[in-house]
Amino acid sequence: MHVPSPPIPPFGGGRFRTPSFGILSTYPPTACGLATFSTALADGLIANGAEVSIVRVADGLPASSKRVIGELVNGSPRSVAASSELLNRCDVAIVQHEYGLYGGADGDEVLEVLAGLQIPSIVIAHTILSDPTPHQRSTLVAVAAMADHVVVMSDAARARLCSRFDIDPAIVTTIPHGAAIPTGRAQHEPGARPTILTCGLIGPGKGIERVIDAMRSLHRLPERPRYLVAGQTHPKVLAANGEAYRHALIEQASRNGVGASVFFDAAYRDVASHTALIQSSAVVVLPYDSTDQVTSGVLAAAIAAGRPVVATAFPHAVELLASGAGIIVDRDDPAALVSALRRVLVEPGLADRMAAEASRLAPSMCWSVVAGAYVGLANHLLSKDPALV
Repeated sequence: MHVPSPPIPPFGGGRFRTPSFGILSTYPPTACGLATFSTALADGLIANGAEVSIVRVADGLPASSKRVIGELVNGSPRSVAASSELLNRCDVAIVQHEYGLYGGADGDEVLEVLAGLQIPSIVIAHTILSDPTPHQRSTLVAVAAMADHVVVMSDAARARLCSRFDIDPAIVTTIPHGAAIPTGRAQHEPGARPTILTCGLIGPGKGIERVIDAMRSLHRLPERPRYLVAGQTHPKVLAANGEAYRHALIEQASRNGVGASVFFDAAYRDVASHTALIQSSAVVVLPYDSTDQVTSGVLAAAIAAGRPVVATAFPHAVELLASGAGIIVDRDDPAALVSALRRVLVEPGLADRMAAEASRLAPSMCWSVVAGAYVGLANHLLSKDPALV
C-alpha cells in the first residue's frame, strides 16, 4: 500500500529566523527543467521571507536576473572555488544535482564545490537511477556524504536512494515537487474539440509516438479529440539534431492519417500561460519511455491544475496517481493507452472524479508551501550549530 509522505517534514526545533539561501543551478535564460524549478523555488523562498542568491551554471548566455551573483564555469578550478565562496555568503546552500549538470565524469566536479562549503548544504537529487554505472553510483554516494541533507521529490526516490545507494535514511527527506496553483477556472470555448495534451521540453524518450499511434482510434470519437504537443525542443536535442525529432513526429502523424488531429506548438510559455494551457486540456498524457523517472514537473503541474492524467508506469506517476487522479498504463501496451484515454474522454463522471482527486492533492504542491518546507529544513540544519543561528 502506498503511504504518502507528509507535505511538510516535521523538523524539530523552534523557528529561529528566515535564513538566506544560495542556490547552485542552471537558471534563466537557460531553458531547461532545472532552471524552471530553481526559479520557482527561489520565488517561493522569497515569498516566505528569505533572501535568495543564485550561482548559475554558465551556458554561454548572459544572466538576466539580479539574483545571479556569479556563474560556475564547468572545467575551471578557479570558478569552482569562487562558486563555493559565493555560496558561503549565505546561511544555507541548495545544490541541484543532475549527472549532466556539472563538469567532470558524471558531473563529479560538484564534489569540489561541496568540499568548499562552510555552511550547511541541501542537495536536491533530481535523478536516482535504478541501474547506475559504478561511477554514477559512487558519485551520488559521495555527494550525499558531503551534503548535510538530501531532498528528493517522491517516496519512490527516497526508497531507491536509501536501499540501492545505501544512503542513511536520516539525512534524506521527501519534499514534493512544487507547482503553480491556478487562481481561476479554465475557460473552454463552446464546441471546441477536447484536447489531449503533452507539454514540456520535447525530445526522444517522451513517448509522443505512442499517443500519435493511439490517435488513429481516438480521432474517430464523436467529439473528435485533438492531440496537442506543446513545448520547445530540448536545447541539447536541438543542438545535436535540430528539429529532426519534431519533423519525424509530424511525418508520423501524416503517415497515420491523423495530421488534422495532431498539433505542435513550440511557443515559449511563462508559468501563467503554461498553467492556463494545462487547465484547458481534457486530459494530460505523459507517455514516457523511462521507468527510472522519480520526479516529473509536468506531472506535478497537471495535478496542481486539477486535470486528469494518463501516464506510463514511471515511479513518480505510479506514486502520485495511486489515489485516483489518473490512470497508469504499461509503456509497451498500446491498447491500454487507447483504452485509458478513451475512458477519460467518454466515460460519464470519470474525468470529473479524477479532476476532483487532483484538486484535493494540489494544495500540498503549492510553491509557497514547498518552499516553506525548505525553510524549515534549513532552520533544522542551522539549529545543530548554535554559532550559525
